[in-house]
Amino acid sequence: MKVLVDEMDDGWDEKLCELGYDAYSVKKLQKDGHKLGTDYSIINYAKENTMILVTRDTESGQACDENELPCILLDNDMIFKILVEQLKKF
Repeated sequence: MKVLVDEMDDGWDEKLCELGYDAYSVKKLQKDGHKLGTDYSIINYAKENTMILVTRDTESGQACDENELPCILLDNDMIFKILVEQLKKF
């Protein structure tokens, strides 16, 4: 499984690789010369390379849903659920 980490979470690709995932960063791919400056190009790159997109960008998440592309949207609702679960530990 290949994972594409959107710009906002650059560095997570390295952590995922340490856990055995085949992960890539949009930011690092841009530095390597890939033209990934728009949501469309990022989503298209993920599709063409059979990747799961990890993003906080709601529009990208919606575009993936509409086009049945694999995506993990880390929106505020998901982050809030994680926060509440962590608070329950105290």
